[in-house]
Amino acid sequence: MLKFTEEHEWLKIEGGVATVGITEHAAGQLGDLVFVELPEVGANFSKGDSAATVESVKAASDVYCPLDGEIVEVNQAIVEDPALVNSDAQGAAWFFKLKLADPSSANALLDEAAYKELVG
Repeated sequence: MLKFTEEHEWLKIEGGVATVGITEHAAGQLGDLVFVELPEVGANFSKGDSAATVESVKAASDVYCPLDGEIVEVNQAIVEDPALVNSDAQGAAWFFKLKLADPSSANALLDEAAYKELVG
């Protein structure tokens, strides 16, 4: 199941764990990324908390936790090469995996059609 937030995060949900990243739209708006800071494995976040930070040549931006849960894995590859986010934002450049406190809460997020309508 693929879901999106109004803050431009995407989630791929499998078995109560969401793989989270920023959308291609967000990566395009930020421009070339030069720095990514990820959360610690084991950290717990509530929906809307700042979970990661990205910096580009244009600006710095927070990546928000889309739902309540615990970080179970982070993608070190994007810390070592932030440009991966620009080249494969919705694929290999995921940010973190989140064990969802309540997997059914994902139903309230946007589907792909609603997200595309949001970004026009």
